[in-house]
Amino acid sequence: MNPSALPQHIVTRFAPSPTGRLHVGHGWSALMAHDLARTHGGRFLLRIEDIDGARSRAEHVEGIIADLRWLGIDWDEPVVRQSDRLDAYADGLARLKDMGLVYPCFCSRADIAASASAPHGSAGPLYPGTCRTLRDSERVARMAREAHAWRMDMARAVRLAGPLEWQDADRGTVVADPLAAGDVVLARKDAPTSYHLAATLDDAAMGITFVLRGDDLRGATDIHRLLQALLGLPSPVYRHHPLLVAADGRRLAKRDGGLQLAQLRADGVDPARLRADLRLGMFPLGIRPDGP
Repeated sequence: MNPSALPQHIVTRFAPSPTGRLHVGHGWSALMAHDLARTHGGRFLLRIEDIDGARSRAEHVEGIIADLRWLGIDWDEPVVRQSDRLDAYADGLARLKDMGLVYPCFCSRADIAASASAPHGSAGPLYPGTCRTLRDSERVARMAREAHAWRMDMARAVRLAGPLEWQDADRGTVVADPLAAGDVVLARKDAPTSYHLAATLDDAAMGITFVLRGDDLRGATDIHRLLQALLGLPSPVYRHHPLLVAADGRRLAKRDGGLQLAQLRADGVDPARLRADLRLGMFPLGIRPDGP
């Protein structure tokens, strides 16, 4: 990391979703963000991203807090919960609606998969814009009877915002390319917001100046930089760390169990020793970073 890339006042955060217990990769990411703030006299905050009502569980929130405390990670302010900030997300979406930058989308995942011409990496097929060209009268009629998401008209938003850049702590200035993501969802059918809109608004409201997160979210940073420009929000410095993989090459994931911090605690692992190892980039049971 380039020291000159650090903001003057460092405020970092860890923002897990309570859909399962934390694994070693989560602990590593949280520890890096925590240590960065502590080393430079800044603040480290905790946010619980619990907008997924179908999968979020109260017991997982309690588990996240217990796991972090066991690992020796503390935070400076009360925990922020996205479920307490729904009005802020509604206001942000309303502003984008007033700017004519979002439209209702009635497509199912099956519809999108069937109509898309090519896959779009691990995120699935790129949305083909089916609902973007619907007549206003059809939109109004269907909104009255059908569940719908809200998508960003990405081409229109990019034209309004103009060329954008964001600062990467390792790579320097990055030219944002939000068009590559297509018309992303900003409010889901089953939730009043999406990761993109909620995370962008939350980081600004919490005064986050340095975002450290996994490399799988590098592409999301282009989208978040666009939203920051459209909504007049500050842009933090970003750093994207490698994801961790098990000895067999599979990425650690909640849905697969990963190597949970709770299991290590149950096995009698010394948290101080684990903390020291993680700081040195040493991981248990053959776990390693996926990439440099």
